[in-house]
Amino acid sequence: MRVVIADDSALLREGLRLLLEDAGHEVVAAAADGTELVARALEHRPDLVIADIRMPPSHSDEGLRAAQEIRGAWPAAPIMLLSQYVVVAYASELIGSGTPATGYLLKDRVSDIGRFLESIERVAGGGVVMDPDVIAQVLASQRRSPLDELTPREREVLELMGEGLTNAGIAEHLVVTEGAVEKHTQRLFAKLGLSPDASVHRRVMAVLTLLGG
Repeated sequence: MRVVIADDSALLREGLRLLLEDAGHEVVAAAADGTELVARALEHRPDLVIADIRMPPSHSDEGLRAAQEIRGAWPAAPIMLLSQYVVVAYASELIGSGTPATGYLLKDRVSDIGRFLESIERVAGGGVVMDPDVIAQVLASQRRSPLDELTPREREVLELMGEGLTNAGIAEHLVVTEGAVEKHTQRLFAKLGLSPDASVHRRVMAVLTLLGG
């Protein structure tokens, strides 16, 4: 797939480029700040945008703001944001519109190359992938919600769904059958009020419910 990357560190940009190209992907452009990221993303309309959240000049949330600007001009833009630290507010703001093809990972996850590549491919394919540490902090801050009706196993399935795993991947992780995962998935959809509807992607909506509390 064609990728645009953005990070103010030349070393990290080069590392990402090499990793992606070794996996058979093409880096069509690289940016060092939010303004350049917006320009390159809208110019190339890549299969995926990977960007650091904190970039010059303030090193606060320029990557997030750039992502929002890109989405304003190109609503379907697939975006994976990377961060050194967990900031729940960033994740909430990023997914607030309910747009799929969104990811938020800690930079440490890049060291697990296989998992990182799987994650970016899921986002490029329209999925939602959130770092497990982000999910844990969101859960810790939640008030009473339909999520409280989930059994521990159903919550575990939903958290793994939030990490971008398919039913087969969840089954492998939990050491259960794929059929058992499907049953847990259908029950948690029902408890969250997500009935079968061709106009709604239930997996995405379930993850958004998890992240939004």
